[in-house]
This record gives sequence, C-alpha cells and structure tokens, in this order.
Amino acid sequence: MTTLPFLPYGRQEIDEADIAAVTEVLRGDWLTCGPAVTRFEEALTARVDAPHAIACSSGTAALHLAALELELGPGDAVVVPSVTFLATANAARFVGAEVIFADVDPATGLMGASHLEEALARVPAGLRPKALFLVHLAGRICPELPQLRAMATAHGMVVVEDACHALGSAMIFPTGEKTRAGDCQYSEMTVFSFHPVKTVAMGEGGALTTRSSDRHRRLTRLRAHGMTRDPADWFFPDQGLAPDGQPNPWYYEMPELGFNYRASDIHCALGASQLAKLEAFARKRVELAQNYDRLLAPFFPSVQTPEPHPGCEAAWHLYVIRVDFAVLGIPRAGFMARLRERGVGSQVHYLPLHLQPYYHQRYGDLCLPGAETWYARCLSLPLYPGLSAADQERVAEAVGSALA
Repeated sequence: MTTLPFLPYGRQEIDEADIAAVTEVLRGDWLTCGPAVTRFEEALTARVDAPHAIACSSGTAALHLAALELELGPGDAVVVPSVTFLATANAARFVGAEVIFADVDPATGLMGASHLEEALARVPAGLRPKALFLVHLAGRICPELPQLRAMATAHGMVVVEDACHALGSAMIFPTGEKTRAGDCQYSEMTVFSFHPVKTVAMGEGGALTTRSSDRHRRLTRLRAHGMTRDPADWFFPDQGLAPDGQPNPWYYEMPELGFNYRASDIHCALGASQLAKLEAFARKRVELAQNYDRLLAPFFPSVQTPEPHPGCEAAWHLYVIRVDFAVLGIPRAGFMARLRERGVGSQVHYLPLHLQPYYHQRYGDLCLPGAETWYARCLSLPLYPGLSAADQERVAEAVGSALA
C-alpha cells in the first residue's frame, strides 16, 4: 500500500486570491442577488465571446432553464448523445419532452452528423424533433458542429450546446472558422457547469450563454421564480406604477412559473476569481495531457490515449484512456482497484444513458454500438492543475503495474 497522497481523477485548485474573493463577499452587504453575480456574468461573457451570460445554481439548472426557455414539452423530441451525464437528458424529461438517444464515435465519445441522421430516423410518429442537446465531451468540441447545426436547422430543431466539460476550449474548422465553447455561433444557448472537478470551480454553480437579448431576458426571469420588476413585462402596470409614473419599489409580477435557480454572491465571487485564471488552467491541462501521451505511449496498444483531434484547442477536462479490458482479460473494476492500491484514482465517463434503468424502461432495448464500445473501454485518469510531473509518473507506473 502506498503512503503517498492519493491522486483523485479530478479536483479544484483554490488559492489565496480565491479565498480573499469569497471573504470580501462575506464581509460585505450582499450574500446573494448582489454585484458579485453581475461581475461573474460579465467575466464569463468576456472569456467566451458571447454577449450574454446567466449565472445559476448548477449545470443541471442551466440545462433545465434552456429546456424551459425553448418551451419544450409533451409531444416534443430532444436528441441527446447517449454518452453524457444524466442531466443532459433529464432536463428534457423535466419538462415532459421525450429523449431520442444518438450514438457516438467509439474512439472519441463525440456525436457526429451521421449519428444525428440515424437518431432522427428513429423518432416515433407523433413526436416533433424540436431540439438537439449536443455534448462536448472531456474538453473536446464536436468536430462536426457546423454540420450538426445545419442538419438540426433543416429539421426545425434548435441547438443547445452542453459545454460543461469544455470551458476554455476552441475549435478551428477546415474552413478556417473558429468557435469558442460558449460563443453560441452554432447554437442558441450554451450550458456550463462549475462543479469542483471542472476547469473553473464555484463549489456548485452553472451558467448559460446566448447571443439573444430576448432569451437572456427570459432566462434571467426563469431562474428567479419567473419574477420580473421590469414595467415592460407587467400585466397590471397601473398597480406597479406610482402616480409619478415611476415603478413602485416593492412591486414585481410573475407572468410565468419559474424556479429558484439563482447563484449566490459567495459562489460567483469564487467563480470570477477562478475565471481570471482560466487561461493558465487551460495551459496546464494541455501540458498534462501531452505529458500523459508521452508517458503512456510505451503501453500502446493495450492503452490507447485520446485520439488526435485536428483543429481542436481542448482545455482538457478529462484525460480518458481506452483499454480493451475484455481482450486483456482484466476486469475494469479490478484494474481500477489496482490503481487505487497505488494511490491513483480513476473514473468511468459514462455509462450510456440508454442503458440506465429509467431510460431503458421508458424506451426499451436500444443498440448504440459506438456508445457501448466507448463505455466498455474508457477510463479517466487524474487530471487537474495541481498534478505534478512526478504525480503523472506515479500514474503511468500504476497503469503499467495494473496491466502486468
């Protein structure tokens, strides 16, 4: 058994500046609904090149808000890649829409245009394909994003990007066009998560970005119970306006049902401080991924490192190796246990959603070979800015020992 520190697959990187930012809020007048929220949203828009950002309580809340804003509901179908976290599909179910699972590339876990085409062919009669919730996995942006957007538009669908893994990532397409995760060039909205294992941490938190001022206005309202203090939105302006025509300071209306999905000033102060280090975090993650490529190369083909992704400037959220455990005759659980014995954590991202009991019972047997192959072989190794070169050597040695 190792006496060295345990290396988890992911963790936050907090410094004194982050602590000072949170302390400043705790010593101030606003713990929530205050100026730190606005500062965080402004910092996020600057980082992702989008005009509008809406901070909220989690990435899941952000996905739910996107589904609400699109007015998805019963009779609507949302296409979701099967390899993603539960929340991407659950958000569609929260509003009563049905999910059509799409397959992915078995080597990258990413969805392509052919997968969308095949998924659309399986939409049952009576359902309207209304949205595509595509996923940028592990930090890599879908290479066929323009084609996916064009195909979705041709079918009357709106695109929402789940970029919870991809803050700081960018993609240069063969045409020379460049997109940054969150700029919404190929979508109506992009969703982010700021969970502690993500590139930027808020503790718990999420956000949406959009280029639409109308969507921004409504999303802001939906995250706060559906309330509005804007006279332009009022149904009874005579009740809300004082004799001099100014809004009564206590008055608000709820024109529609919303949720309490607000992010606090405490969380947003930490998020803004972390965003100031995004470029440094991204550079470090790239360096770590490149070092892993070198350290794990001797184990090829038993261990396959992430496929080359031309044009993608990935701010790696996860470093996922692929191991054909069946061919090697090593159960994955046993492989992970061997790593843990040497102080190395690992994780599986993800069990395909069409195999989850809830969705299997709702939609029946579904064979998505790409997703199932990805799942059978994927394993995420430790990756976070605080990881040292010596730590990575420990990880590589543990992988070699586990293979032996």
